[in-house]
Amino acid sequence: MTEPLLRIRGVRKEYGSRLVLRSIDLDVAEHQVVCLIGGSGSGKSTLLRCVDLLETVDDGTIHLGTGELTDPRLDANLARRRIGIVFQAYNLFPHLSVLDNITLAPRRVHGVSRKQAEQSARELLDRFGLADKAQEHPDRLSGGQQQRAAIARALATEPELLLFDEITSALDPELVGEVLDVVTDLKQRGLTILMATHEMGFARHVADQVCFLEDGVIVEQGTAEQVLTDPRQPATRRFLSRVLDHA
Repeated sequence: MTEPLLRIRGVRKEYGSRLVLRSIDLDVAEHQVVCLIGGSGSGKSTLLRCVDLLETVDDGTIHLGTGELTDPRLDANLARRRIGIVFQAYNLFPHLSVLDNITLAPRRVHGVSRKQAEQSARELLDRFGLADKAQEHPDRLSGGQQQRAAIARALATEPELLLFDEITSALDPELVGEVLDVVTDLKQRGLTILMATHEMGFARHVADQVCFLEDGVIVEQGTAEQVLTDPRQPATRRFLSRVLDHA
């Protein structure tokens, strides 16, 4: 067996007296899509932020490839170059054009020439149906277009791992499908993705593994088919019952 690309062991995170993550163990193999599901406050977003070093873990380890992300001697900015993260609120720079948003990190962080960065960015924009939006500012785009631009920005640095945090939850229902189509395309291209989502149908379609979190614990983990259609844990069944009743 090859080592997983992402290896999380015993990760614990507190905010004051509130324990948000409790001894999380999780492996993500290269080219896999792993979906985190669970209610608000279950720890999904916090776990993603710990992997991207936006939060410091209180205990446990996180390895990406052969390197330990939780090593206190590690330069967090160097480590983040290997990871792309996309948030539900897009987080595009409003004063920059779409093209400049996408080329900023390759040029400033990775030292890529402007010409090369713009060529790669335009290829990404074309792939995501945004070729004609390169010079627009984010406020001139629909929510779905902004989210696709944010995904293109995350891909511009050619990360080893992509993290998606509820990337459709801020979108109008009619725009959700176009963003999920992009994620499906990324899976088909073999990218490694860890994502939090409330879209159960999409998780069933695209995920290699699904993890159900509750109160900072992975209660159940398995294939999408097993977890979403034949959950073994009562807590998972209760959650899915609530979610599907409101779908």
